[in-house]
Amino acid sequence: MKEYSGFEGVGGWEEDRSERNWAMLCHLVTFAGCVVPFGNILAPLGVWWAKRDTHPLVRDQGLEAVNFQISMTLYLIGAGLLSIVLIGLPVLFGLIIFDFVITVVAMLRALEGSAYRYPLNLRLVH
Repeated sequence: MKEYSGFEGVGGWEEDRSERNWAMLCHLVTFAGCVVPFGNILAPLGVWWAKRDTHPLVRDQGLEAVNFQISMTLYLIGAGLLSIVLIGLPVLFGLIIFDFVITVVAMLRALEGSAYRYPLNLRLVH
């Protein structure tokens, strides 16, 4: 396993298949939020916690997934509050679709071994 030297862009990772699978899993488990309240945050946090010391790509992508899901939760709460005046309904549905699509893109990039950066991501956890 080679050490990651910085963010030079897409393709900066040369990791083994196992590490890429764990990194992809960091993004995939966010769909647990569809079944378990706050599972979208807790599930990737668990994967990150378990593999952060052994896999640099998982350390990076796990934090990225956790931060994005925290951001999306905050955005969804805001859109939910705006739904009281009806403007939040289209924003709410748009955010749900955006979350799904961007998460799938992140999963595919992680499977390729690339460091994916989510748009609109508040980096709250370091």
